[in-house]
Amino acid sequence: MSHIVIIGCGVVGAAIAYELSQLKELKITVIDRQAPAKASTGAALGVLMGVISQKVKGKAWQMRQTSIQRYETLIPELEALTNRQIPFNRQGILSLCSEEDNLAAWENLVAIRHSQGWRLEIWDAAKLKDICPQVNNEKITGAVYSPQDRQLDPTALTLALVEAAQHKGVTFKFGVTVLGMPTPEKNSLEAPVKYTLVETTEGKIAADWIVIAAGLGSTPLTTQLNQTVNIRPVLGQALQLSLGHTLGNPDFQPAITGNDVHIVPVGGGNYWIGATVEFPTNGDEIPPNLELLESVRQQAIAFCPELATANIIRTWSGLRPRPEGRPAPIIDRLPGFSNILLATGHYRNGVLLAPATARAIREMIIPGNS
Repeated sequence: MSHIVIIGCGVVGAAIAYELSQLKELKITVIDRQAPAKASTGAALGVLMGVISQKVKGKAWQMRQTSIQRYETLIPELEALTNRQIPFNRQGILSLCSEEDNLAAWENLVAIRHSQGWRLEIWDAAKLKDICPQVNNEKITGAVYSPQDRQLDPTALTLALVEAAQHKGVTFKFGVTVLGMPTPEKNSLEAPVKYTLVETTEGKIAADWIVIAAGLGSTPLTTQLNQTVNIRPVLGQALQLSLGHTLGNPDFQPAITGNDVHIVPVGGGNYWIGATVEFPTNGDEIPPNLELLESVRQQAIAFCPELATANIIRTWSGLRPRPEGRPAPIIDRLPGFSNILLATGHYRNGVLLAPATARAIREMIIPGNS
């Protein structure tokens, strides 16, 4: 029985654990120094922009497509296994358009998606006003509606993945820190190195495969192995508004996005609004810029003026893991090592790409079994 050690239990690590738990020949241990979903996952808005994204080919599109398809079966599967409710908005994503937007580019995307078997709709201003009267801004000339994209609660999803994986025999060690990996003896100069032990604050754990899914924590781990994967933090701030009633039509509550600002209905007249994109200016320190957060709120109000009367219930922030000098995410073998896999650096798409990442890692460990 192969023993897989997964380091990191955000949504990506939890998704990998659950995916691998389907294979009875694997023993799986997940290690995280915190409780699950406490880093970037816990701060995410869970807006799954797959069909409506501008990615149309190659790995970037294939991963989105795989994840969007998998979520349709994954959510009911997890809810049945755990008796947990995972808030999952099936009413699509509405992307607002202004005069500056290139309508021809959207029409081209609609045609491409149609050829790929997906639906996108272009709405004019009259249709938008009729269906979503809460959107009231003279600069908005229409919208693109993606009925097959989704939004979900990332923390609820991660906790359900953990519980479902536990049902299937996965061991989780929370509050445990990885100290390093003892250097193995090398068989030859050319052969890739195989690490078979992970040293933790709870002792040594034997491993046939080691999966690093630790987000920003991946950089110090890989640095210890002299193969630094440089992942830098990008801060995102968001807030929850309580309006006391539903915007627009209570029976049609899609996630609304415009100019990279998301208005996410979460029930009970509450809306998540976000998120800022803030880069470090000095080292890796990023003090939250409250003016930027307020500008995001004002942008949401500009789209849906009713939000001006809403109360701010809470604000929060999180650090997104963004790879330096290479595309996100990093799903690969760690160079020079035969059994260390990377599933990290998802930047703003960790929740969206978690199912596809899990499939990719499963395929690397047991090819042809996904």
